Amino acid sequence: MADIPPHDSPGSGPMLPDAVALVPARGAGGGAVAVSPDGEIEELSADRALTLIEREPVMLVHAGFTARRIARGRAFREAGPHVLDLLELFAFVRPAEPCLPTPEGLARALGLDVGEAPEDQAMMLREAAATLLRQLHDPRLPGRPFAARTAFRMAQAGWAWGPGVMAALRDALRGAAGRDGTLPATRGFDIWNELPDWEDRAPLPPAGSLPVSVAEAQARLAELAGADAEARPGQVAFAGLASAAFAPRERAGEPHVVLAEAGTGIGKTIGYVAPASLWAERNKGTVWISTYTKNLQRQLDQELTRLYPDPAEKAEKAVIRKGRENYLCLLNFAEMADRAALGGNAVAVGLIARWAMASRDGDMVGGDFPAWLAARLGGTTGRTGLTDRRGECVYTACPHYRKCFIERAIRKARRAEIVVANHALVMRQAALDQTMGVLTKPAQPAEDASGGAEDEVPSGREARTRFVFDEGHHIFDAADSAFSTSLSALEAAELRRWIRGAEGQRGRRGRGLEERVGDLVAGDKLAEEALAAALSAASALPAPGWTTRLNDGQPRGAAEKFLALVRQQVHARAEETGNAFSLETETEPPVSGLAEAAQVLDEALSHLVRALRVIADRLRARLDEEAEDLDTATRIRMDAAARGIERRAGVLIPAWQSMLKSLGGTTPEIFVDWFSVERLSGREIDVGMHRHWRDPTIPFAGAVLEPAHGVLITSATLRDQLPDEDIAEGGWESAEIRTGISHLALPAKRAFMGSPFDYAAQARIFVVRDVGRDMDAVAAAYRELFRAADGGALGLFTAIHRLRAVHERIAAPLEESGLTLYAQHVDQLDTGTLVDIFRAERHACLLGTDAVRDGVDVPGDSLRMIVFDRVPWPRPDILHKARRELFGKARYDDMLTRLRLKQAFGRLIRRASDRGVFVMLDSRLPTRLTSAFPPGAEVHRVGLAEAIAESRRFLAGEAALAGPEGSP
Repeated sequence: MADIPPHDSPGSGPMLPDAVALVPARGAGGGAVAVSPDGEIEELSADRALTLIEREPVMLVHAGFTARRIARGRAFREAGPHVLDLLELFAFVRPAEPCLPTPEGLARALGLDVGEAPEDQAMMLREAAATLLRQLHDPRLPGRPFAARTAFRMAQAGWAWGPGVMAALRDALRGAAGRDGTLPATRGFDIWNELPDWEDRAPLPPAGSLPVSVAEAQARLAELAGADAEARPGQVAFAGLASAAFAPRERAGEPHVVLAEAGTGIGKTIGYVAPASLWAERNKGTVWISTYTKNLQRQLDQELTRLYPDPAEKAEKAVIRKGRENYLCLLNFAEMADRAALGGNAVAVGLIARWAMASRDGDMVGGDFPAWLAARLGGTTGRTGLTDRRGECVYTACPHYRKCFIERAIRKARRAEIVVANHALVMRQAALDQTMGVLTKPAQPAEDASGGAEDEVPSGREARTRFVFDEGHHIFDAADSAFSTSLSALEAAELRRWIRGAEGQRGRRGRGLEERVGDLVAGDKLAEEALAAALSAASALPAPGWTTRLNDGQPRGAAEKFLALVRQQVHARAEETGNAFSLETETEPPVSGLAEAAQVLDEALSHLVRALRVIADRLRARLDEEAEDLDTATRIRMDAAARGIERRAGVLIPAWQSMLKSLGGTTPEIFVDWFSVERLSGREIDVGMHRHWRDPTIPFAGAVLEPAHGVLITSATLRDQLPDEDIAEGGWESAEIRTGISHLALPAKRAFMGSPFDYAAQARIFVVRDVGRDMDAVAAAYRELFRAADGGALGLFTAIHRLRAVHERIAAPLEESGLTLYAQHVDQLDTGTLVDIFRAERHACLLGTDAVRDGVDVPGDSLRMIVFDRVPWPRPDILHKARRELFGKARYDDMLTRLRLKQAFGRLIRRASDRGVFVMLDSRLPTRLTSAFPPGAEVHRVGLAEAIAESRRFLAGEAALAGPEGSP
């Protein structure tokens, strides 16, 4: 128990800390601008500012990010607990609300005015702190008693904001204490006592099959767009076309498929929401809208507000659905909270508690969880240590089961009209539905079925029959990941942990198979013997410490001995083994002893499979034999446990065994096998054998498309067009190959809606012909092009080491020019946050790789230039080599490269008022690849000086002077 300070302690009201406010300075030398509590402004050197952050209670926004921007490459110590980070205060006072981790972002979130000058921003920080503390002091603030208890625990742990926050909440804290004036040690973090229970409801009947006509879809579109919306003929046509995907199916296995390329600016999101929502409403069914990027999920969530303007109705009818690994697990959090009570990371735990109480759905990855907070969780797992991963869930055995965010999301999705998911979840679940349906008996009714992305059975209304795949150009890559198999050290060690528990590993929940099902099979001699056999057989899998043993040449157990020989073969045969990148080699011919080691491992896995199948069979038998006596909670646990075991014994392990059997023999023609050693910053982190489909759209078509009734696949970049092909009719073969349509019995309905933008007037494309591959020359080109654009520039790279090299060379000179440079793989912020910051600042520049190229949506003046360092040819690895042979050799390389260029250029012009410049610094860009760019956008091959001058003129509103491609 802990004593509460007396009510008459000094400073009972809101109390602003007596600390210097600090922001990074502009200019090549780095440093900072500081404002004292008295309002005095001082410019500090980088060394002086870093010393203050290390030793003094300074006020700033995002300590780590601020220190790195001040340091400009200098070594520095991480900020101590004395630092007053305003992001922490914001996350406490206004949890689950968006706030970019910059002074401008904080001001915007609080509605405060702030200029671009560092001194203005530094002065604003004190105003922001006062604003937040006043809001906390307001008795109308929801949940103040629990907030007070949480703040008390954080203050006990030395939270820098503790005194000020406690002063603002003192009245609420007094009301939360016990009769003796104390708080129990766990109070303040016990969110499970505050969250509401979810409730089961009767399952809904299957959906109807009534169609949506073209006219009806277009009428719903008009409602959603509003009476004042501008005329968009392309969007109207798109909505009408999309309605064909909601026609009733005539024969099983013959879905209605619409393949539609809708150019940027068509407005396809609302275009397909119109018929989808009408079908769901009319048929009392659910439409699953699948995306590839988190950015589009967020955009969809915003657009669905037009359909459901009432927040309560939207919460009921529109659900964002993700895999279990995305949501906060309350049992994991409870264990972290217990450690915090004993002196752990109480500040981070308190901020997570505040977020969880306010979160819309408990989504920690891409939801309303502050991304910057993940880094505060410590260790290598970050937020993943708080999510449910790899079958750890104990379902009804969990004391927090009725509060569970995951179970709540599953139940909401069963009754929703629109479910927004991602390609990975949809494909993974479809594959499990198909495979597990063969391996298991029919599932229990929906109210008794186990929940979760891993072992869930769709039933009734949640059965997935109508899909919209937006960002359809990513279906091939998503399917490649979803339908692949890896027998790697990490994967096998994870299976061992799932069976045997943590085995003494710190930071992992120690619940193995015995802890999860031991009580469920107690008294069943056959099942108990099988459980013991499974625990013994799992000892063949990699044990904790496998990395060291493999590196030292001292493997232990069948799996480690096999993997040690795999590692030997990779190092013996891979090219460029001396660099820091991951390595790979073909599986044939195997080194001496590898085929025999594979056979030994195969036999060990057979022992494990037999034991696991007996356990699952006995659980199923008990479910059947004791159907009248088992309570609902026990049925849910048994069904979930059986399905988890069946998935591993019937799908995962047999897939591994099939791979092992092919060593020294023949790999089935439909697959590609290879060995790899994965590295991170030069350090080996995994070794294994991999199997991918040559054409991953084959299983996608079988598991997702064929069972569906109707599917719409759309994107702005579905087709690859050759230079001489018709704009509307060409390129469909590549689109059908990349989406799996070519494997269906019925052809898809095709449609193309061109972008409404005038690219000839709005865009310029320059291929620079006089910049070599030398990094100094490349960096100089980026620097001067970014200066010509005055910011608003995105630099795209084909390799991370090139990105870092350019960043190192141009960050300081750009800062001297008043341009802030952000970079993926350099700044310690997630990609989504970096893009959000870039979008919010007109004079910012951003460097990134593939994730930025595919996920950026920056309409308006914040993005007016894209610079590509090299032609983005596909990586010539073993898997690409095999697919290249299947899909057309050099033409396949060209197709992938054109699609990447097309996707990158599509980021540039997002509105009719946008103007932008696309620059390729690689003079070797072949003319045949320039069909990736839209008609009307001429390609100009020029020198760097001319590209800089023309870019500056064009972006300033003047006519560009460069001639078209091929001109002098």
